[in-house]
Amino acid sequence: MTEIHTTAALRSSERVIAGTTVVALRGEIDLLTGQPLSAYLDRLTAGPRPDLVVDLRSVSFIDCAGLGVLCRARNRTAARDGRLRFVASDTGFLRILGHAELGGVFEIHARLPNALAAKPESGDASATAG
Repeated sequence: MTEIHTTAALRSSERVIAGTTVVALRGEIDLLTGQPLSAYLDRLTAGPRPDLVVDLRSVSFIDCAGLGVLCRARNRTAARDGRLRFVASDTGFLRILGHAELGGVFEIHARLPNALAAKPESGDASATAG
């Protein structure tokens, strides 16, 4: 298990389930925590065909810098023919994605088992409620 500790209290835990790396984040993703989180996700997406699920259910705040970190992780994963899914059930977060016109960019699931069981999207990775 890996943990990130920053002054703004973003914490992470990491585990592998059936070949998929699952990262659970807790706290705030903002300008202060974005850089260390980006470096962490860069490490997880560095290899060929990364398979990553990021659980955002315990994230209490995300700003535009945090959205940039998530976009970077998505782009790095796609460039390496990998797969990135998010677990998020907070309607506020989903609304932020919609306002930023990112609603259809990420593959989003409400529950971790759904994200792990979901088949890869063909072509465009769009948000799902499952």
